[in-house]
Amino acid sequence: MLPWLANLFGAQSSLSADLVLRAVFALFTAFVVGLFVGPFMIRRLTERLIGQTVRKDGPQTHYQKAGTPTMGGVLMLFGTTVSTLLWAQLGNVDVWIALATLLAFGAIGLADDTIKLLRKNPRGIGARAKFAWQTAASVVSALAVFLTAKGPAETVFHVPLLVRPVASLGIAGFTILGYLVVTGASNAVNLTDGLDGLAAVPTALVASALGLLAYLAGSPHWAAAMYVPFVPGAGELLVFCCAMAGSALGFLWFNAYPAQVFMGDVGALALGGALGIVAVMIRQEILLFVMGGVFVAETVSVMLQVGSFKLTRRRIFRMAPLHHHFELKGWPESRVIVRFWIASLLLVVLGLSTLGVRI
Repeated sequence: MLPWLANLFGAQSSLSADLVLRAVFALFTAFVVGLFVGPFMIRRLTERLIGQTVRKDGPQTHYQKAGTPTMGGVLMLFGTTVSTLLWAQLGNVDVWIALATLLAFGAIGLADDTIKLLRKNPRGIGARAKFAWQTAASVVSALAVFLTAKGPAETVFHVPLLVRPVASLGIAGFTILGYLVVTGASNAVNLTDGLDGLAAVPTALVASALGLLAYLAGSPHWAAAMYVPFVPGAGELLVFCCAMAGSALGFLWFNAYPAQVFMGDVGALALGGALGIVAVMIRQEILLFVMGGVFVAETVSVMLQVGSFKLTRRRIFRMAPLHHHFELKGWPESRVIVRFWIASLLLVVLGLSTLGVRI
């Protein structure tokens, strides 16, 4: 919005010329919006008795969290949306696809949280309905990316460390891959959101890294130098990613241990879906799952636990997702959180270390 206004009045200021500056402003805007809106939102959630329910088979230390306001992810959606609309070039279609995906998955999570918490139905909208809506949203998003692609390089499958693309994807292959990445990332972040601040920091780290990759992908010079696919216009996604990182940090201000508010499905599903669609747009699906290794580990732990119990009637972990396993081993919650943050930071650094290295 602000860059558009600057151009409208013929002012080629740094707001419209300097993408990095606008991205920094987007991060701080989203963070400040979170700081100012957060207390009001927490009061409103508390007044309406929208509180967290706790699993009876979970760690006993979680019982004291019962009643803590949830659905705080609305704060992140609001901060990301406002900041993106203020600082991004609104003529960029990639920004609108990313924003639409964020809000679509947020709407699914909001419906699920509303039914669970306000209507007191523990099933929410139901697993099948949730999965169906996630499928629809991810397929539409992937199709939008494919149909707005400006060249063949934007629809091929890339593998880090390899010079040439592995395969050229048609509309069917691209849509299937996009569906798997976006839906998988959405559910992975949702599974990770089980401890105070656990999902917020990895989300901010991965969003920032994807923003950097988008910036490189949008520049012919940097894309060639760093061996990333050149995607015209993708650099503008840096603003969106920074807005998302800023909103996650603003939410962390209130979600840090001991949490004053929880994210809920409305935040976790939306953030995961947004990370997934950005990775699809800049052709970095594999790097997403490297840098988001904490999300992947949490998801795999659930899959292994369920599969093992169905096949052998035995459990691999004391409890899934993985963070609960470590809690039941005796790790304090704060230690689990910080160690998962450290792991996330290292995985992001590992993913980014592949830039400029090809065989």
